[in-house]
Amino acid sequence: MEAAPVPEGQHTAVVYGLIASGRFAEAVSLLNRGLQKSCRSRGCLSLLGYCHYQLQEFAAAAECYEQLVALHPQLLPYRLCHAQALYKAGLFAEALRVASPLLDVPAFHRRALRLQAAVHYAQGDLPAAQSLVEEELAAAADGGSGAAEDPSERADAEVNLGCLLYRQGRHEEASGKFASAMQVLGYCPELSYNMALCSYAAKQYHAALKYISDIIKRGIHQHPELNVGMTTEGIDVRSVGNTLLLHRTALVEAFNLKAAIEYQLRNVRAAQEALTDMPPRAEEELDPVTLHNQALMNMDSQPTDGFGKLQFLLLQNPCPPETFGNLLLLYCKHQYYDLAADVLAENAHLTYKLLTPYLYNFLDAIITCQTAPEEAFHKLDDSAGTMTEQLRKLTKQVQEARQNWDDEALKKAINEYDETLDKYIPVLMAQAKIYWDMKNYTMVEKIFHKSVEFCKEHDVWKLNVAHVLFMQENKYKEAISFYEPIVKKHYDNILDVSAIVLANLCVSYILTNQNEDAEELMRKIEKAEEQLSYDHPDKNTYHLCIVNLVIGTLYCVKGNYDFGISRIIKSLEPYNKKLSTDTWYYAKRCFLSLLENMSKHMIMLRDSAIQECLQFLKQCEQYGRNIPAVIEHPLEESGMHNGKNTVTYEARLLRALMYKITGWAE
Repeated sequence: MEAAPVPEGQHTAVVYGLIASGRFAEAVSLLNRGLQKSCRSRGCLSLLGYCHYQLQEFAAAAECYEQLVALHPQLLPYRLCHAQALYKAGLFAEALRVASPLLDVPAFHRRALRLQAAVHYAQGDLPAAQSLVEEELAAAADGGSGAAEDPSERADAEVNLGCLLYRQGRHEEASGKFASAMQVLGYCPELSYNMALCSYAAKQYHAALKYISDIIKRGIHQHPELNVGMTTEGIDVRSVGNTLLLHRTALVEAFNLKAAIEYQLRNVRAAQEALTDMPPRAEEELDPVTLHNQALMNMDSQPTDGFGKLQFLLLQNPCPPETFGNLLLLYCKHQYYDLAADVLAENAHLTYKLLTPYLYNFLDAIITCQTAPEEAFHKLDDSAGTMTEQLRKLTKQVQEARQNWDDEALKKAINEYDETLDKYIPVLMAQAKIYWDMKNYTMVEKIFHKSVEFCKEHDVWKLNVAHVLFMQENKYKEAISFYEPIVKKHYDNILDVSAIVLANLCVSYILTNQNEDAEELMRKIEKAEEQLSYDHPDKNTYHLCIVNLVIGTLYCVKGNYDFGISRIIKSLEPYNKKLSTDTWYYAKRCFLSLLENMSKHMIMLRDSAIQECLQFLKQCEQYGRNIPAVIEHPLEESGMHNGKNTVTYEARLLRALMYKITGWAE
């Protein structure tokens, strides 16, 4: 930001005025002008370093302090500031080198110890960090050289110890350290955030959200200028920048943690809102954690953007440790197996550092599956076998803890059991998918049957068992027994159930002559959609539409095109609310099947039905101009022509084919 011209003799007063009012960017501009006149000015360099540090431009701050150390080696505070700026800039080796001489200076000994401990902690060298923290605590206890009388010094050391306990998985002890430090230091948003993080790690989400709520309320009350929540409300506001004030409020960290909790609880909309609620910043100003969370939580709607952000983060040092694993998992989810294999090969040094053995083995099997499914199945089977043994041992521990009335041991065993089961389910599903892709549904059912001992209460397992029973076409009653509990669980909020689950249950009812149950379920869906349409007129819902589309498809498969096609046509009315990429996918498949059979003279369709089809396709042309016919792969280099990838284009093609096959003149 360019500062306004300064009257002669007012330069110093203006600079200090800008700093006092927090306008650091303008102060930097003025100070840079001053340095052009006197490049060795201690005052200019010192203030410039301070301003860059406040703006969190740590590399630039480090350069200023490096010059000051060279010009004034006897002034040790500059050396400490230089080391701190290097640490904040992620230049850990240089920070250790610069801070090392300060260990021999009594006045700076403890601060240098603390800084070196922070560097080792950031590098993941926990034993070295713990050794330095304990040395600092011992120095304080002995009252030796460098020991401060100020209780806040001791509290800072306790905070460092709490951080180490957190990394060791001792979350309750860590939270206790942060709480005791807060009693000495008073309320501190950063410490409140640390306690929230401990609760999150222990899966105590309610407690974590309480800490987060306190941070946000205080931030809004004390700093309304940070514009919390304005972006979510749709108000266009300027970036608040990456100031030290923003950092001290811990608002960014609190909103990121809130987003993570909502995401874990499957509240994706709430997670996205948490990210937009945080103080507004330009994209280039976003911290790595926010960038990572934005990519992850908007992946369904903006996959290209998401992959771009994760790829960018992977090249940064440091980057959130979850980035590597999440990028690989998302590549596999979107079936970019070659890209996942390339990223693994190019970042072998990160494989052992950032991936657990479980995740590495899982990804390796998924990637192998594309070229050697049998080998992949055996790899997954080995992992499943190991986890099965763990689950049996943990089941025994749970039983023993209950018999001994040991609540602590019971809680620990149950948590470990749940964590192991959450790892087991994806391995099991990956095994099942190998045979699902081969359409060997009997084998898929056998795989699920083997896991019933541990998974019978798991929602994902029950849902997939229902799907595989449905696909076998002779086990609709068994499929109903699995689908029904899923639907009844959410019966009061039936639109929370996946549309395809409702559709499959309706089809199963119809094929087992339970037409009344099917009609009752469809009436329930219709009422729920009407209520939602009344409450939120602009929101489109497709549940009943997809149910009717699936039923129409069923009749078409059975050869009853007259009824099947009429059902599909009615399901998409009104077109402005029901026509979408997904609904068009179901509809066009049935029309293509109809046209194929008509061209082979295998079926005949009434003239009135053909007229109805042509009218339907005209309506799709009219309303489908801005609706993509196919969702393109996010990383596709050569995409489809924009004019061809529309419902309008495909509907026109189908209409032309129908005219040609029927011999009707347009």
